[in-house]
Amino acid sequence: MNKYKDIINLPHHVSKNHPRMSLNNRSAQFAPFSALTGYSEKIKETARITDKKIELDEGLKTVINNRLQIIKENIKSVPQVTITYFIKDQRKSGGSYKTIITNIKKIDEVNKIFILTNNEKIQIDDIINISKM
Repeated sequence: MNKYKDIINLPHHVSKNHPRMSLNNRSAQFAPFSALTGYSEKIKETARITDKKIELDEGLKTVINNRLQIIKENIKSVPQVTITYFIKDQRKSGGSYKTIITNIKKIDEVNKIFILTNNEKIQIDDIINISKM
């Protein structure tokens, strides 16, 4: 300690050439650095679980077709139905199932599409369950 005795009580040096750094900028230089930009998002996307589309057996296809026929016969009354259908994932293979209660406005038999009252479209081939309310 004796060798610093001559400078220990001197005032702190303030540079005349460089302005004082703000506390915000000073703390930013110690922030974590991510060398692989977007890597953590890729890991999260890979870990995200999707469902496989269920392939219906002939018995279930017959049940759904019978229910579709009933809905088709009552389409003028804009029937309310509960539909469970597959939504293909946009980023990876598979997808998810969604169940909604909605009203059907129209059935496009050529393209095999339900058109709902909110103009949303559901592929009939993606439906795994449908029931009239």
